[in-house]
This record gives sequence, structure tokens and C-alpha cells, in this order.
Amino acid sequence: MARVYNFSAGPAVLPEEVLREAAEEMLDYRGCGMSVMEMSHRSGVYDTIIKEAEADLRTLLKIPDHYKVLFLQGGASLLFASVPMNLMKNRKAGYILTGQWAKKAFAEAKIYGEAVELASSADKTFSYIPDCSDLPVTEDMDYVYICENNTIYGTKFHKLPDTKGKILVSDVSSCFLSEPVDISAYGMLYAGVQKNVGPAGTQIVIIREDLLTDDVLPGTPTMMKFKTHADNDSLYNTPPCYGIYICGKVFKWLLKNGGLEEMRKLNEKKAGILYDFLDTSRLFRGTVRKEDRSLMNVPFVTGSDETDAKFIKEASAAGFVNLKGHRTVGGMRASIYNAMPVEGVEKLVAFMKDFEDKI
Repeated sequence: MARVYNFSAGPAVLPEEVLREAAEEMLDYRGCGMSVMEMSHRSGVYDTIIKEAEADLRTLLKIPDHYKVLFLQGGASLLFASVPMNLMKNRKAGYILTGQWAKKAFAEAKIYGEAVELASSADKTFSYIPDCSDLPVTEDMDYVYICENNTIYGTKFHKLPDTKGKILVSDVSSCFLSEPVDISAYGMLYAGVQKNVGPAGTQIVIIREDLLTDDVLPGTPTMMKFKTHADNDSLYNTPPCYGIYICGKVFKWLLKNGGLEEMRKLNEKKAGILYDFLDTSRLFRGTVRKEDRSLMNVPFVTGSDETDAKFIKEASAAGFVNLKGHRTVGGMRASIYNAMPVEGVEKLVAFMKDFEDKI
């Protein structure tokens, strides 16, 4: 069977070149006689894999020396608790609510201290990014938290909020490595890799060294202290070895293809093709305010649940899969991450035009 065009929000499409290379190395990784799935994380061979992955990531993002890179487990959802456990020294932090995942992080933070809603776009079903130029940040807040790209609702912070000197913590899961980033603008940023970088089961944290202390909330498990993993080069316990290996291959693929500047151009081109069609279509329409649109996740509707369902069924039969919107919002959503080729978006739009003409 031919490969489909996979528009899933995550786990999501990976570069075919990376998958083929991993397949070739499945039984014997570079002459060592075993798969990466089988080797010890303490072995010299694996030590090279994880160190190369970190070095390539640092190159891609131009990560300053005073930031640590951590390869962890537990998904971004575990970090909803890890962040306040490690960073909420005064037991108070500000949260900007722009979707489902920011809401979940906000609810989790309330367990550990006073989580303050600084701004929200819930009034219009999270279809825009609220004004964050003059937030009610108070001196006793430890950090300001955002979900930078909202996978479900298709919005993106194109300008970071003014945190009034407080550190910015950002969940960048669905826009990670899609464009250049100024790491120094953040105290910490993190990503579950299953959307744009690798297989599910790995999360990457980039955190400023001065935030890595033993001064964490009482009761914080050893495994949930960022300092634990920083002090042990992400090898405190057995890490998600195979996931990190695939991430490393994706990093090399990105470097080979021009890095994040080229990815941004490619992603802008792909998103432009789809948004331009949605803006002129008589059947389909986008759901996000134009200036806040994501390059990665594009939600759209027809206005009829019956027509939406018909489109999703016919698109899937034609090889355009995982276009059904999140269960909380319905409609459709095309996630067009780095590994989605331009051809995939062009063919999707052609199919949409054909579907529209038949309605």
C-alpha cells in the first residue's frame, strides 16, 4: 500500500528519509550487531547517539551555553505538574489561557499554589490570541506560562507576551523546530516531540541553568526535579532511547535541509496554499483570526456537521487521513508539520476544490 498523506496532530508525519534510514538500521545499528532498541543507555554507542542529538539541537536552535537540554519522559502533560513543582517558589504564577492544553496546565498549577489567569480567549472558543502587551503581572509571580501554538484551535503567539521581567515558560510542542527561535526570551521551553520531531514518548526541555536548583516544592519526586536530569545528562534513569535516536535523525535531516530558516519558508508556503484557498472557498472556512493563525495546525469547517463528516470520509478514502478535528471542537484540522511535503498540501487543496464543486 502506498503511504498516505497523514495530517494527524500527533503522533504525526515523520520524514520518509528518516524512517527509511531507521528501518535499515533496525537489526544492526552501524555494525554493532544490535538494534538501538536493544542497547544499553550506558553503552559507548548510545552515548554517542544522545550527545550528537543534543549537539545538533543546539546548533539548530542556537541554544546559549547557559541553557541545559533535557531529554525526558512523561509527555508534555507531566510537565504541567513539573513546572510549578520546580519553579513556583512563591507559590504564585500567571497563566494565559488560549486552549485546552493551557487550561490543563493552569488546573494542574492550582494544586501547588495560586495560578492566576492573566488573559484568555475562551470567550470566542480560543479562536484568537488575547492582547498580552500589558498583562496584570505582579511582583510575587514566579513565572508567566503560555502554550505557544495551540494544536486544537490552530492559533499561535506570533509575538511573545510582555512578562514584565518574570520568566516565560512556554509549551512549544506543536511548533517546535518549525522556525527560528530566540531561546534567550524564555526561562524554559518544552515540547512533546510526537507532533513535529519524533515518536511519542519523549519530551525535550530547554531551561536556563540558574533555574536548576534543589529549591523545589516539598514532596517533589526525584524524577520530577529538573536538576536531577540536568546533573545526569538525561541519563539518571533509562531514557526513551529509541525516541531520542529518531529525534537525532530528524535534527540531522533539518540541518541537511537548510535548518530552521528554510523550514520557516517551507511552512509559510504550505500554510499559505491552504489558507489562501480557505479565504476564497464558498464551502470551507478557517476558524482562526487571520493574524493569529498557526503555520502548523489549520482548523476549518463547512458549517454543516453532516457535510464535515462526508468530507472526512471521502478524504480518508482518497488517502488524506486524520483530518477530523479534535473531539472538543469538531470540524476538520490539517496539521502540516515540517515533514508534510508541499505536494501533500497542494493535493489536499485540489481534493477540497473538487469536493466543493460537487456539493
